This record gives sequence, C-alpha cells and structure tokens, in this order.
Amino acid sequence: MRRESLPELVQQHLATAREASSGRSAHTIHGGHDQVLRQTMIALIAGQQLDEHENPGEATLQVLQGHVTLVAGDTRSEGEAGDLLPIPDSRHSLEALEDSVVLLTVAKRL
Repeated sequence: MRRESLPELVQQHLATAREASSGRSAHTIHGGHDQVLRQTMIALIAGQQLDEHENPGEATLQVLQGHVTLVAGDTRSEGEAGDLLPIPDSRHSLEALEDSVVLLTVAKRL
C-alpha cells in the first residue's frame, strides 16, 4: 500500500491548476478505470467548472478546500471544506466558487 498525503496533494494540484490554461488539475490517487473503486482529486480555480456529464456509478464528492456548487438539473448543492456531497444518479456539473479541491469517490456499476 502507498500512503498519500491529502494536504500535500491539495497544494500540488492547486498550484498546477493555477498554471494550467484550463484552470484545473485532476489525478486519480486510488483505483482506476479497470477497478470498481476510484478516487480522483480535482482542483478547480474560481470560476472554472466541469461541464455536465453522466455519473458512472455510486459517487460522493468531499470538499477538501474551497467552495463549490454541484448542479444536477434544477438542483444546486453547495459544499465547503469538510462537506461530503452525494452525487446524484443523473447528469451533473461542478462549479468552483473559489479556488477549490475536491476528492471524487466513485464505485462503478458492474
């Protein structure tokens, strides 16, 4: 097993996102597309978003730093550092209200 320091990864990915023309950075820290469980750290600079997309399975979003809005249809759920948001089983998007880092945990459907 490999130990990961979430605070170190938060700072690293925020720095990468701030330098990227897209204003974001993402990295899978556990699992992968060929496994049931996947955890991905995503950093978004204020004003950036992840466009609407499908949910690949049961998922949650843990806000590690910042302030985000999860949008699914007409439903908007805001989350701040320390919040855990369930991701609806529908198309959704994510908006960063300030520089933010989230940990996406997905258990893929079999």
